[in-house]
Amino acid sequence: MTTYVYETIPSNENEEPKFYEIQQSMKDAPLTKHPETGEPIRRVILGGYGLMKAENGNSEAGGDCGPSCGCH
Repeated sequence: MTTYVYETIPSNENEEPKFYEIQQSMKDAPLTKHPETGEPIRRVILGGYGLMKAENGNSEAGGDCGPSCGCH
């Protein structure tokens, strides 16, 4: 099971969204309603962090991180 982050869809612009962590199979379609409250929700896409190294040893993603980072 994977844990996904969902947020409520505010009904007006002054309303702050609420966030939930919901476990689902990766095969399941994204939810459109909270399973307990019935509130409209949408899945939040979170970015991952990765570092790719080029053949010359310089970082391709993230630019020059400096001499003390250990990647050079």
